[in-house]
Amino acid sequence: MTPTLDDRITGSLLGAAVGDALGGPVEGYTPEQILERHGGRVTGIVGPWNGGDWRTARPIAPYHKGDGHVTDDTLMTHALIRVYEKVRGHLDAYAVADHLVPELMGAPVWIPELEAEALPLQRIFLAEKWIVTRLHYGHVDPREAGNGNVVNCGAAMYMAPVGLVNAAHPAAAYAEAIDLTGAHQSSYGREAAGVFAAAVAAACAPGATPASVVETALSLAKDGTRAAIEAVAEVTSVHTDFESALAPLRRAVAPFDTVGPDYRSPSLGARRPSRLHAIEELPIALGMLLVGEGDFRRTVLGAVNYGRDCDSIATMAGAIVGALYGEQAVPSEWAKQVAEASRLDLHAPARALAAVAREIFAADTAARRAHASAFAALTSADR
Repeated sequence: MTPTLDDRITGSLLGAAVGDALGGPVEGYTPEQILERHGGRVTGIVGPWNGGDWRTARPIAPYHKGDGHVTDDTLMTHALIRVYEKVRGHLDAYAVADHLVPELMGAPVWIPELEAEALPLQRIFLAEKWIVTRLHYGHVDPREAGNGNVVNCGAAMYMAPVGLVNAAHPAAAYAEAIDLTGAHQSSYGREAAGVFAAAVAAACAPGATPASVVETALSLAKDGTRAAIEAVAEVTSVHTDFESALAPLRRAVAPFDTVGPDYRSPSLGARRPSRLHAIEELPIALGMLLVGEGDFRRTVLGAVNYGRDCDSIATMAGAIVGALYGEQAVPSEWAKQVAEASRLDLHAPARALAAVAREIFAADTAARRAHASAFAALTSADR
């Protein structure tokens, strides 16, 4: 049965959260380190890398990554959904200044990794705190606030809602995400946000497949982002098992990734604007989508065991698979464990976004009809 819009939205947001929680405890490590630490590949929810010492063990302290806890990827995704609930229309960079920043600064939520209710601002990474500094304290034009920020996947990681409100319209999702994330990122970080939103929107189209999603991403991607996706897609053509694909995928994306071989010790040229480079996370997520042939377990576990920024890779991969096949694609036992461990209702944001998506589509339809009527009147003399 073809998934409905509501089912795809639920599947995408559940898939993103589950991927995030699975990847969190092994974020920043290599496939070899993951193999050694866990005595094999990660096949489900695991505990913190440093066990009971997570509160003080560096470099993770003080975050409880593991045991099914979602990370900042999901916190930012849910914050963006709350903005959609308030605006009930398409978002732009000004929505970040007017609504997202106040959400981060003034709306306490349960933070699973802190095991406490706190402001999202107290958990998010420096590249996300940047938008608060620039917009709340610096009063920068929202459309330009992302300039100067470190170029990373921080904006891309929470763009699934943009793809979902523009379901089956990838070009519109791309344009909205590019506009919106001007407040957060620049260069290939902003480009990745647009392409990821487009990929989620493409996955919502009836009959979509992993291959069609990647083809759509390539049709919209620019510069280094497009080249990185092409390189990764070429590698995946000879792999259907993530184990054999791990090293080839890393080699394929390495020329476009500015961070370098040691994820925790970035190169001097890391995360600077460039037309030649790309963030690593999106191309690898799309690569794992192809390797896993759209199967949630194979796709997301491939992303998780890749290591490096694998919570964000798995977030993106999970969001796309969920949008392709709906909630039934996401293992229910994982979704249940993540919701319970994170103390979050993972279905509520999906219900809220589905309602907003329908309102936006109705408004878009009315606007298109009004334009068609006006244009017909303007050209009536041509007939």
